[in-house]
Amino acid sequence: MKQKDVIIIGGGAAGFFAAINIAVQNPELTIAILEKGKEGLQKVKISGGGRCNVTHAEFIPQELVLNYPRGEKELLGPFHKFMTGDTIAWFEERGVALKIEEDGRMFPESNTSQTIIDCFLNETKKHLVEVLYSQTVKSIIKDGDAWTVITQSEEFSAKKILVATGSSPKMWKLLETLDHKVMQPVPSLFTFNINDKRIKDIPGVVAQNVEIQVVGTSLFSEGPLLITHVGMSAPSILKLSAFGALELAALDYKFTIEINFIKMALEDCLEALKGLKLDLAKKSVLKAPQFDLPKRLWQQLVLASEITEETRWADLNKNQLEALAAQLTKAHFNVDGKSTFKDEFVTAGGIDLKEINFKTFESKLHKNLYFAGEIINIDAITGGFNFQNAWTGAYIASQHISK
Repeated sequence: MKQKDVIIIGGGAAGFFAAINIAVQNPELTIAILEKGKEGLQKVKISGGGRCNVTHAEFIPQELVLNYPRGEKELLGPFHKFMTGDTIAWFEERGVALKIEEDGRMFPESNTSQTIIDCFLNETKKHLVEVLYSQTVKSIIKDGDAWTVITQSEEFSAKKILVATGSSPKMWKLLETLDHKVMQPVPSLFTFNINDKRIKDIPGVVAQNVEIQVVGTSLFSEGPLLITHVGMSAPSILKLSAFGALELAALDYKFTIEINFIKMALEDCLEALKGLKLDLAKKSVLKAPQFDLPKRLWQQLVLASEITEETRWADLNKNQLEALAAQLTKAHFNVDGKSTFKDEFVTAGGIDLKEINFKTFESKLHKNLYFAGEIINIDAITGGFNFQNAWTGAYIASQHISK
């Protein structure tokens, strides 16, 4: 049996980050990372389209936590200890400069996730952290205040362990044998499948600022909307998928959304259209897009209002005006299923938040057992927030593990 002071289960972002920080804070400790794959950091590699969305440029803890459908309350304290600015400084101290993009997402200036991977691998080597690959953990056994970790090929004994395997059903089952409660996982970031003739032929069109409501619920979001070849995506949809993860799963991903494409009340829109009827009298309604809407989207909404290609603004009758106002401000679309958002394998689910001490990220049930990252029932919208949760939890846990 191999003896270690600390075993990190999971060779992902949180695992490497924690191991490095433990080694820096207490160089005398022997640390090993156990990764089930032949190489680690695979989620880091593919995140952000291969660029690694390291964090998000939000520097106020009270604002940052609003991006976490599960974990908002629990993360407020931890974010006061380690958050975005600390993440930026950590990487810059190791020669990795980050840049802020217009939407607030932060990436390495190199524009490649390999920069982050190389940083982690170099730091673990520098601080003598042992990284062991092809180590699938089969069982975790409590031995007094210490732990035995058994993989398919070896046994390890450690004083302290940190589980940072991400959304791992197998690891959740192992932790259930230690009496931890697991909130069952459901997808948290996904796009909506919609078969509707209004959007069928316009994939790639973006409406920059819309409001969306899931009919019959309190779920609401706003922001850009992207028409895809299977339905709808972009931040406005992804926010709904994250904050409505449990509710939409319960509906079996079959529900109706109402979209206000112009963020204007129906009555105000109708008055605006009456004004356009006078101002643009001789122009074709179809060929004169309004409210800064993309031309192809405008045309589909016009046709859906039973307005023909030849109709001029002056020829619009009351019913047509009301129908167009409704399409612009209260358009209903039936959602039938979901699709994974790129490579963002994010789920709602994990270790029950009530069973974790968020001052240390230690289990409330077992001494010297720690958690970090998505193994916990915390998830966020897209934009670097899930990584920030990983950095924060891993750092705080490392502070206490290294003592």
